[in-house]
Amino acid sequence: MTTTLTRRLFGASLAALSAAALPGLAQAAGQASKTSGGKPLYKDPTQPVDARIQDLLSRMTLEEKAAQLIGIWLTKAKIQTPEGEFSPTEASKNFPHGLGQVSRPTDRRGLKPATVVGAAAGAEDGSIGRNAKETAKYVNAAQKWAMEKTRLGIPMLMHDEALHGYVARDATSFPQSIALASTFDPELTEKIFSVAAREMRARGANMALAPVVDVARDPRWGRIEETYGEDPHLCAEIGLAAIRGFQGTTLPLAKDKVFVTLKHMTGHGQPENGTNVGPAQIAERTLRENFFPPFERAVKELPVRSVMPSYNEIDGVPSHANRWLLTKILREEWGYKGSVQSDYFAIKEMISRHKLTDDLGDTAVMAMHAGVDVELPDGEAYALIPDLVRAGRI
Repeated sequence: MTTTLTRRLFGASLAALSAAALPGLAQAAGQASKTSGGKPLYKDPTQPVDARIQDLLSRMTLEEKAAQLIGIWLTKAKIQTPEGEFSPTEASKNFPHGLGQVSRPTDRRGLKPATVVGAAAGAEDGSIGRNAKETAKYVNAAQKWAMEKTRLGIPMLMHDEALHGYVARDATSFPQSIALASTFDPELTEKIFSVAAREMRARGANMALAPVVDVARDPRWGRIEETYGEDPHLCAEIGLAAIRGFQGTTLPLAKDKVFVTLKHMTGHGQPENGTNVGPAQIAERTLRENFFPPFERAVKELPVRSVMPSYNEIDGVPSHANRWLLTKILREEWGYKGSVQSDYFAIKEMISRHKLTDDLGDTAVMAMHAGVDVELPDGEAYALIPDLVRAGRI
């Protein structure tokens, strides 16, 4: 299978819409240029966004582009000191071409297990997450490295969970999603996620892995509390309110807003036997009537720049390998211009769960061909992209 590497190379361009430097990733032609002040055009916030992106792309090597397509989470020791502080030395040694994202900067992944009480979300090692000051210090050090110590100075995305409030130490926890939907109050929902966004930006995070606009249609499914219920209209209305709270209605981002990640596209809420990530046997008509509406409205009515596919398969095709879903419907039919970011480990699960292949390189080719731009939480498959490009597979 071959696919073309075009708009795929995305990386930190979203964050840069609200920052001074605008990175972006895709193949591009043209000569690098400078503004009248002598600095690279892509670093000039007064220049048109498209021109800045094209200028940056014209300067990037293949390895630098590929580096923007991956995050780091389980292997954070590669960018940290043994004590868990960000290390420019380690980061430069292990990521000489830059890095696209840091996954969950609030946690302490990469440290040896600690015997403490009050583990952070997702911290099976029992570690307590960083407090607000520690997180801000960590993020600032990481961004300083990215912008001053890498060749092109591309800032990174810092994403974190925020399903019903920022999932971080001492942050505000609000009622779960299903409870928010039960209020039938979009204005209240918008206010709630405005608070979450403000708390995230105060610590340096600039992207939320939320909201969940899955439509829950099987009462046995164990993740219903994460959704806004069974009705596609209600899911859309509350989901749109959450997006307005997180991100606002226009770009660039305000200083107290973060990008959203619309998830999980789709059919997640009607799995076989109600089992989470189970296969979904759903006809196209049912998809269009019940599952597509919240996603379609969100990407058409608001400047959503990140969508996450679901773990499950639809009629035998995993969402992360579903070109019809991610390219034909999302991009071509709905006109979506943003990125598609993988759910955690979902690309590798084409081997372990879906049994499509036993080769990691194959999963990268299949996901990219389908329309997945970024691999999270770590770049295991997408780290192979330069070699796959040179081999003519991408």
